[in-house]
Amino acid sequence: MTQEQTIIYGKMVRDRIPEIIGADGRTARVRVLGESELVPALTAKLAEEAEELRQAGPGDRLGELADIYEVLAALTETLGFSDEQVQEAARHKRAERGGFSRRLWLDEVTPLANAPH
Repeated sequence: MTQEQTIIYGKMVRDRIPEIIGADGRTARVRVLGESELVPALTAKLAEEAEELRQAGPGDRLGELADIYEVLAALTETLGFSDEQVQEAARHKRAERGGFSRRLWLDEVTPLANAPH
């Protein structure tokens, strides 16, 4: 007889995950995060989802992008910004520093020969 082990996750999950776990006959112990915990939890979730996208195969990339989009939307709202504000900030940065359409990779920067230290 195989005995199931409790798995410790310690991470933010989507709202319906406890319900889905319960429908599978298991019990999820969850708590509602306090205000001071929310931004760190969402930024950790964003990093987790970005790593999952990095490792995803071509058939899984859209789903992983959707996860990133959901976390970014929650983080935007939590920080008190609107989608429009974020889009405007992106336009501003793109105008000042460019976007990523040229696919540039920076290998190194060499200092000027006669530059003061």
